[in-house]
Amino acid sequence: MKISYKDFPLLFILTFVMSIQKISNATDTITTTKILRDGETMISSDGSFELGFFSPENSKNRYVGMWYKKITVTTVVWVANREVPLTNTSGVFKVVDPGLLVLLNDTNGGIIWSSNTSRHVKNPVAKLLDSGNLVVKDANDDDPGNFLWESFNYPTDTFLPGMKYGWNYKTGLEVYLSSWKSKDDPSSGDFTYHFDPTGYPQHLLKRGSVVQFKSGPWNGLRFSGTPNLRKNTFYKYRVVLNKNEAYYTYELLDRSIISRVTLSESGVSQRLIWVDRTQRWEVYLTNPTDNCDIYRLCGAYGSCNIAKSPVCECLDRFLPKDPEVWKRADWSNGCVRRTPLNCQNEDVFLKYSGIKLPDTQYSLFNESMTLEECKVLCLKNCSCTAYTDLDISKGGSGCLLWFEDLANIKLVPEGQYIYIRMASSELELKRKKREILVLSLSLSMGMVLLGLSLMLYLRKRKKSNHRLREGGRQGYKFTDDHRDENHNKSIELPLLDLYTITKSTDNFSINNKLGEGGFGPVYKGLLEDGQEIAVKRLSRNSFQGLDEFKNEVICIAKLQHRNLVKLLGCCIQGEEKMLIYEYMPNRSLDLFLFDPMGSALLDWHKRFQIINGIARGLLYLHQDSRLRIIHRDLKASNILLDSDMNPKISDFGMARSFGGNETGANTSRVVGTYGYMSPEYAVDGIFSVKSDVFSFGVLLLEIVSGKRNRGFSHRDHNHNLLGHAWMLYKEGRSLELIDDYLGISGYLSEVLRSIHIGLLCVQQSPEDRPSMSSVVLMFGNEGVLPQARQPGFFTERDLFTAESSSSTNAASSINQMTITLMEAR
Repeated sequence: MKISYKDFPLLFILTFVMSIQKISNATDTITTTKILRDGETMISSDGSFELGFFSPENSKNRYVGMWYKKITVTTVVWVANREVPLTNTSGVFKVVDPGLLVLLNDTNGGIIWSSNTSRHVKNPVAKLLDSGNLVVKDANDDDPGNFLWESFNYPTDTFLPGMKYGWNYKTGLEVYLSSWKSKDDPSSGDFTYHFDPTGYPQHLLKRGSVVQFKSGPWNGLRFSGTPNLRKNTFYKYRVVLNKNEAYYTYELLDRSIISRVTLSESGVSQRLIWVDRTQRWEVYLTNPTDNCDIYRLCGAYGSCNIAKSPVCECLDRFLPKDPEVWKRADWSNGCVRRTPLNCQNEDVFLKYSGIKLPDTQYSLFNESMTLEECKVLCLKNCSCTAYTDLDISKGGSGCLLWFEDLANIKLVPEGQYIYIRMASSELELKRKKREILVLSLSLSMGMVLLGLSLMLYLRKRKKSNHRLREGGRQGYKFTDDHRDENHNKSIELPLLDLYTITKSTDNFSINNKLGEGGFGPVYKGLLEDGQEIAVKRLSRNSFQGLDEFKNEVICIAKLQHRNLVKLLGCCIQGEEKMLIYEYMPNRSLDLFLFDPMGSALLDWHKRFQIINGIARGLLYLHQDSRLRIIHRDLKASNILLDSDMNPKISDFGMARSFGGNETGANTSRVVGTYGYMSPEYAVDGIFSVKSDVFSFGVLLLEIVSGKRNRGFSHRDHNHNLLGHAWMLYKEGRSLELIDDYLGISGYLSEVLRSIHIGLLCVQQSPEDRPSMSSVVLMFGNEGVLPQARQPGFFTERDLFTAESSSSTNAASSINQMTITLMEAR
């Protein structure tokens, strides 16, 4: 074909039109009328990022994702529908009123993925910013504070410059990284990487719910255990910590550099930099770096040094807690001081240098204190184990205090120093001074001075102790209004002021929230003297009220048993009503029992210990306490676990107390939780000690099986867990009920006996159920057990259709809400 010069104007026009069409396709914005289909992309205005449909290598699934536009290796940094892939190319990505991003399957119109928003705008658009942040906003409003939604708040496995990685306390939103399942599957993998502000900020890597790595606390320059993180020429980083938010962020100083932080499928966090010369991503920083970064590898007061073999050794002046186990390279038990502390004998602090600072989960800090003031404060508190500078960026300032055994210590280049509490005898100079003083004074004078010093010290300690420890300056009296006048009791409970509780919980921070039930939310608190507490705050919208608040105090205030949670005090001020309990570090049983990762940690020995502890606690309530108490709401979420996994029965808001020979009553106000309530109570309102026995039986079978009674399903029948256990028992197949995670080697007869006892406790008729004293006796001997009969609610799903509510908060310790049913009688 021959083209003459006369055709050039036409060719020019065609070329121009085609270029316009191409440019129009390369948009950075979509609207309610302009959508994105598979095969089309959005490109940020500076050409840095591109967003569209993609398939991972070796996968035919389709995802909406974002990747770098200017580099040759396709590197996906964000995925929208990571959990729900498209299986064809019919996807449509669009904005809909009132301001939502949605991914649709154009074949059937089904929604695959959607963003969220709490506000409406008239003209919503989605725009891909030059930072790689996909935002939904009003078309005429570019104020970041007014964005309806942004992908930076929902990252996948990549941390981009400008992203706030951490917590927004106002909204309760946490921004964290979550690994891909594999290179072919971007769905959430096993690992998550968090900015944890608990105590004082540090990075936290978890596999499921198990901590794998902690970076050590932020020290103003870097995180204590990451010495390679330092000031450089291509990016700057900082930590922001205030009442509204806590986060870590970084910014690139040179926009020509491409850098990102990722969390790999194997649980390794890396900072990567793109190098044009090699056309590859090069590793700049890595966490964890070596075996010494394994969380608590060397236990308490153990120090890890990767250059030594073995890598773990005790800190100077510490000895292995279990020398024989330590020799076998099992360092988990850690170390102990060779000279035990004696707070009344003036402990001292010794300086340890060149280390990664210990885990700060149990710590307090003050930004304005000097190091000397920090020492004085720590010395006054016998629970304080160590202190150091909070910020080393300007020569040292502030105060950081520890209140538990020190763990996660590692020797690192340019490591920090810490002052650890030791017995005064460990300081040789102090011992010599004491000997000189004794020699220079007469024995009588010395005794007088010692006596005066001891009196002054005890008086000072008594004044400085928190009011909770000394019973409070004032108390609040609760009266038991039981209709039998012989039972009327006036109980005085230590009363704490609202300011103290607010301060201890960091103003009821969402980060300190442990869970929520019908009564209201529960928060973790740390008092000034280092004591950990759990604060149960009555919700203003709670359907449980002052009666339950008062009832809980009446029932538990003067109870003392190792398997009952201890009530320490209360706070009543204005509309605020709170109960203060001892803090249980392992939270509630349901968090372990019904979670695959947690359940694997409960071997039979621990489960049997928990079962027996609950039984002994109930026996005390039913028989040995000053009043006979029926709990009426015994369930897995109301069993708390201490640091040694010992169970403690909690939540006595629904309990009833009796005196004399009373063992039960009838009520028109049925309270409790479906799945745990006995038939006679749920249907007729009749409750007794045998109602608690039924609940215990349900709980026992849940502990053995690792499955909830309500919600249990089986492919062969529609019975609940009780019905399933009963059918297996009749057919001699009870072994099939046992949790897959349960190691029962050597304990088979004990497990089968426990299942049998559980079925005896859940029998239909209260008269057929054993008392708790009989239950405890059954666990303690090998006698022949009576034949079990059909359990109550064997056909439960036909009798009740209402399901108890389930908490959706991942941090909650409540799996089923207590219910209250009002019936006319």
